Amino acid sequence: MSNGECLTGAKRAAKALVNSRHAIAFTGAGISTESGIPDFRGPQGLWKRFNPALASIDYLNSDPRGFWDFYIERFRVLSSAKPNKAHLALAELERLGVIKYVITQNIDDLHRLAGSVNIIELHGNYKTVYCIRCNSSYPFELALSKYESGENPPRCPRCGGILRPNVVLFGEPVSEISKALELASISDAVLVVGSSLSVYPAAYVPLVVKQHGGVMILVNLEPTDYDDYADVVMHCKALEALEQILSQVKLI
Repeated sequence: MSNGECLTGAKRAAKALVNSRHAIAFTGAGISTESGIPDFRGPQGLWKRFNPALASIDYLNSDPRGFWDFYIERFRVLSSAKPNKAHLALAELERLGVIKYVITQNIDDLHRLAGSVNIIELHGNYKTVYCIRCNSSYPFELALSKYESGENPPRCPRCGGILRPNVVLFGEPVSEISKALELASISDAVLVVGSSLSVYPAAYVPLVVKQHGGVMILVNLEPTDYDDYADVVMHCKALEALEQILSQVKLI
C-alpha cells in the first residue's frame, strides 16, 4: 500500500474513531515487531523457526526442562524490548478519550510501558511466573536467576514446585476472553493493529464489534482473511498507520 493510500485510510479511520461512542483497540504481534519482537506467522515469524508445540501446556507438563530452555530465550527478547511509536500513539489515543480500552494478544507489557491504562491482556504477561503447585507468584527475574544458576526447571522458593510463566499456553483456556467479549458487545468501533485474526477465541473480539453494527478498522502489513469484512483496511506498518491516524484525529 502506498503512502497516499495509507493516508487516505488514516483519514477514514480517524473520522470513524472520533465519531464513535465507545471505540476499542485490538492488538497482535505485528504492533511489536518494530520493538524487536518477532511476530508468529509472518515470513520471519516465530513459528517458522520453532514448533508451536513448544509453547503448549502438554510440553510444559511432559518436559519442563525443555519448555524452559525454549521460553527463557523468548523472554530474554521480551525483557529487552521498548515501546515503539505505535504503542505510544495508541496510548495517546486513549489519553485523548478516543480509545476506551486496549485488548491485546501480546504478553510483552509494552502497552503499559507506553502509557496505556485500560488494558486487557488476553494471553497474560511475561513479567510474572507462578508455582504450579501452590500458586505463589513471583517476578520473572526470579525464575531467570534460578535458571541461569543451573536450576532447570526453576522451582518455587516456598514449596519447591515447578514455576511457569503467567501466560496462556496452547491447550489452555483464555480466562480474560469473557471480559473482552463483553466490552466488544458494547463497542461501536474497533481498531485492529498487527493481528492476522487467525487465533481463536481472541479473534472473536473484533468480529463481535462488527457483528453488532460497529466499524472495523484493520491495520496489518499482510492481507488477512477479514480484509473484505473490514470497513477500513490499511496494509501499512503499525507505527506508520497509528502515527497517521493520531495526526488525523488531532486535526478533527
